Amino acid sequence: MSDFLLKSVYYQKRKNRGYDMKSAVYTKAGQVGLTEIDRPQLEAADDAIIRIVRTCVCGSDLWSYRNPEMEEGHRNSGHEAIGIVEEVGDDVTTVKAGDFVIAPFTHGCGQCDACRAGFDGSCDNHPGNNWSGGVQAEYIRFHFANWALVKIPGQPSDYSEGMLKSLLTLADVMPTGYHAARVANVQKGDKVVVIGDGAVGQCAVIAAKMRGASQIVLMSRHEDRQQMALESGATAVVAERGEKGIAKVREILGGGADAALECVGTEAAVDQALGVLHNGGRMGFVGVPHYENRAIGSTFVQNTTIGGGPASVTTYDKQVLLKAVLDGDINPGRVFTTSYKLEDINQAYKDMDERKSIKSMIVID
Repeated sequence: MSDFLLKSVYYQKRKNRGYDMKSAVYTKAGQVGLTEIDRPQLEAADDAIIRIVRTCVCGSDLWSYRNPEMEEGHRNSGHEAIGIVEEVGDDVTTVKAGDFVIAPFTHGCGQCDACRAGFDGSCDNHPGNNWSGGVQAEYIRFHFANWALVKIPGQPSDYSEGMLKSLLTLADVMPTGYHAARVANVQKGDKVVVIGDGAVGQCAVIAAKMRGASQIVLMSRHEDRQQMALESGATAVVAERGEKGIAKVREILGGGADAALECVGTEAAVDQALGVLHNGGRMGFVGVPHYENRAIGSTFVQNTTIGGGPASVTTYDKQVLLKAVLDGDINPGRVFTTSYKLEDINQAYKDMDERKSIKSMIVID
């Protein structure tokens, strides 16, 4: 038998057994492609296999996309999805095959001190293994599934495309924006400043409004993002940066802010957040840090309260956010300004990198 026929038979057998699937990989700096890999299988009793319906590109994925040292074939860093449960391990009792679920980027246990305190993004029992990766694919193995997965009523066909977009935000960006507001203890009547106009910043605006902020200032230089935030509850926008930006914010608010929500992950953004606060103010930071360790001693005299880290996705979805989306109280799905097939994943990254898209959604049929 020829090599061609051998390969044809081999791939047909694999296809018949249902093992092949497509997954995104980084091919070089500034480029993403697709490869075929084996469909994931159950490996542990608390695993779930999920068929992806919608996934997306995160702003944090762009750090890997731009990395000049990225090795060809490196697994994608995608970590947000909604999909259908295909199979579950013996210890999974909260969801079953056929259920429509949110697959959070976090994998809390729900039992440890951190999870019970509402910090499942930093689960005590899953150090180093609490986050997702490789989710820009047709199927994933979701580890620690029993508590972390969030069941959505019904099936994808029951929802509009707009609602599916909002449900997808509940895997990361909406809970992350909410986390910034929660750890900064945003309360009714507070004056809040949001640093960062990407998807997380937009969701932080929504979260600040949910928690009763009276004034919400978004720091943004981009007109389309400014307009989106104003429609979501921002009361003002400031395009200036540095000392000019801080002065402008204080002019608008009549003084310093009660809370600043840092949604970028750069030292400049942290400096901006700290600069807009009045003494005794509170900063919530959720931008993945891309700077060296920053000494907090510089905030001592100001009595600044600082909190932040990975979002408590499962906790917020189950307690607050899923209901808010289903009831139509919030519409975070508007951050998905473009949609693509999985085959067009490179364009999805490229458009976000070039700021042609706030957030790119990937549709998998």
